Amino acid sequence: MSKAIVVREAGGPEMMSWEEVSVPAPAAGEARIRHLSIGLNYIDTYFRTGLYPAPLPLTPGMEACGIIEELGEGVTGFSVGDRVAYADRPIGAYSEIRNMTASSLIKIPDSINDETAAAMMLQGMTVEYLLQRTFHVKPGDTILFHAAAGGVGLLACQWAKHIGATVIGTAGSEEKAALARDHGCDHVINYRTEDFAKRVLEITDGEGVPVVYDGVGKDTFEGSLDSLQTRGLLVSYGNASGPVTDVNLGILSAKGSLYVTRPTLMDYNKSRTELEQSASDVIKMVESGAMKINIGQRYPMSEAVQAHIDLESRKTTGSTVFTL
Repeated sequence: MSKAIVVREAGGPEMMSWEEVSVPAPAAGEARIRHLSIGLNYIDTYFRTGLYPAPLPLTPGMEACGIIEELGEGVTGFSVGDRVAYADRPIGAYSEIRNMTASSLIKIPDSINDETAAAMMLQGMTVEYLLQRTFHVKPGDTILFHAAAGGVGLLACQWAKHIGATVIGTAGSEEKAALARDHGCDHVINYRTEDFAKRVLEITDGEGVPVVYDGVGKDTFEGSLDSLQTRGLLVSYGNASGPVTDVNLGILSAKGSLYVTRPTLMDYNKSRTELEQSASDVIKMVESGAMKINIGQRYPMSEAVQAHIDLESRKTTGSTVFTL
């Protein structure tokens, strides 16, 4: 027997419990993974609350690093003992041992440690597709990235600066603002004390930015639109403050023929080729030192309840990993 976090009823963090579970032999196309480190991501809370419906009982988690212990029938390209990481469905990473679809696994080089590997995959590949494929950020572009001191935000600041862009970020405290600056953010706006859309227009001499990356959702949606230049793109990739609902599409024309997209990592890395290229780009950025993974918090896996409370209270900074 091994242990895993189990959610039997959708709801708050208290719905999670650390329980003994049985793990069957891997099915065809699967690998059994003994986890070494596990990543915490905001999407985990969406499955826990039922915002993203999934059959119950469930084990949350989409990201981890571990060792392959057994291979199912038909798996090629991997061997028992390989150290791998993943950031994909099916969910179930909050566990000591699990079976995972082998086509989602990426081999991790020795130059990258277990915690970094567990923290870099989902957030790193999210930044890759946001900056390189959803909107191709170029040298000289000015972008707005919300929650610049979060896990995705800190990586995005570094990657965008590596490209040669000017980064405007938002943060909820002076401590978080300082952290964002340390990771390459050129202008940080404290959204609790300033009107961020007004400040963006001041910074850009009234023009606005060509793209806004918004993982906050409901609370920032209108301000994000107001920060865009004519024909600008709002990339709404998360719902930390709640989902955006009941939008009148006419607002897009009224504010300058704007575009809005709601992308997901799973769609951008739908093929094995896309996944391998995205992961390769992330690994290269980390190995070169151009992007450093800031692990701001560590929790034992048994303390997932507290970790979710802290995440949803916006007390965390950078990436968070679970230890086993």
